[in-house]
Amino acid sequence: MTIPRLGVPSPRAFDLRRDNPATRRYGCLWFDPGGKCNEAERALPALPLLEAAHGGFVRGALIETPGGPVAVEDLLPGDTVSTQDQGALPVVWVGWTTLRPGMDAPAPLTRIMADAFGVGRPFADLMMGPGGRLMARPRCLRARIGAEQVLTPARAFTDGMTAFRLTPRQPVTLYHLALRRHAVITVNGIASESFHPGAGFERSLDPALLRQVMSAFPHVAAPQDFGPLAQMRLPLDAPELVDLL
Repeated sequence: MTIPRLGVPSPRAFDLRRDNPATRRYGCLWFDPGGKCNEAERALPALPLLEAAHGGFVRGALIETPGGPVAVEDLLPGDTVSTQDQGALPVVWVGWTTLRPGMDAPAPLTRIMADAFGVGRPFADLMMGPGGRLMARPRCLRARIGAEQVLTPARAFTDGMTAFRLTPRQPVTLYHLALRRHAVITVNGIASESFHPGAGFERSLDPALLRQVMSAFPHVAAPQDFGPLAQMRLPLDAPELVDLL
C-alpha cells in the first residue's frame, strides 16, 4: 500500500483563471523582521489549503504551553507552546477565519467528545476545523507503520457516538498556529499539530495563485521556509477515510 504524497492536493496545477473559487476573509498575526507584531486581514480564494491554514481549531481549544493550557485565540506571536519532541517553541504566526451560516458552504467541522479516547483524552469537547488532525494508528496502515502513529484528519474519527461532523448554526471563528518548526502539540489533552502547508504544496498552484496564497503567510519569504514536517501525516484531501481507524 502506498500513502498519497503528503501536502499536495491534486496532481494538476490549480489555475486561478480556470478555477474560480469563492473568496473568504483570512486574518493573521506575525512578527516582521524588526520584531514588531503585525495584524492583517485579506480576502483570498477559499482554497482547501487556506481553509486548513486558518481552520485547525475552533475558538476555545486549549493549547498546552509551559505555563499551562491557553485558549488558542489568546496566543500571540512570541508566546511559547509545548511540543512533544522539540521542547517549547515560539508561535510565529496565528491565522483565523470566521464561518458564517448562510454565507458559506456547510462547514466541515468535527466535534470530538470529552473522554472519546479514554479518560481525559480529550479532557473537554474539542471542535476542529478543516485543518484539524489528531495522532492515530490507522488500521489500514498498521502493517506498514508498525507501532508508529500518524497525524490523521479529524473527520476520520467520526462514529456518530464520540465524534460527529456538524454544520454550525451561528458564526464560528477558527484558528491555527505556526511555530518556528512544525511540531506535534497538545490540544485539550490530545496530540495534534501546528500548521504546515505540506511539502511541495507550491507545485499544485499556478504562479498568480501562489502569490496570493503566500500573502497569507507574511512570516515566511518562500515556500521552503516552512521547513520539514516533524511527523508523518495523511493528506486532508485523501479519498474518503472509511474504515481508516
